[in-house]
Amino acid sequence: MTTLTPQKPAIPQPGSIQQPRRTTAPAAQPRPAQDPAWRELVDAVREAGQYRTRSEAESVTRIVLSALGGHVVGDERVDLARALPEEAARVVASQIPATRKLTAAEFVDSVAARIEGATPATARWDVSSVLSVLPPLIGDELVTRILDQLPPGYALLFGRAELTPAA
Repeated sequence: MTTLTPQKPAIPQPGSIQQPRRTTAPAAQPRPAQDPAWRELVDAVREAGQYRTRSEAESVTRIVLSALGGHVVGDERVDLARALPEEAARVVASQIPATRKLTAAEFVDSVAARIEGATPATARWDVSSVLSVLPPLIGDELVTRILDQLPPGYALLFGRAELTPAA
């Protein structure tokens, strides 16, 4: 009769349990407020929108970018996330793509619904305050590609003239 004996005891002996060794320390993730690129973006929005506090500008920035993130898809969404500061990229990329494209007015109304006490006029201000600071950050070529995906009317929100071809 052959008896099988395990190579290692089935029950760990005291002092024999070793914790897995960590080969590298986890990278310290900067908090959004400490990320210089995020701070610059929020400061640009604060200046463009003339918001009283940094907190208000940050809140508006998050709301508008999250709304935009649901409407920009494909390569443009990937390129947008790559061009933005890390925290802004997370906000954009975490959104589920919208099932229906909104007109620019509907987009503004959707933002108004997310901001307590907002009216369509104040939401348009908020949307324009955020989207108008993006072109210098992400580049005109990407803005053009994004606008090509969206229904007419969004160009004004990005601070561009809405040009239509002559008939």
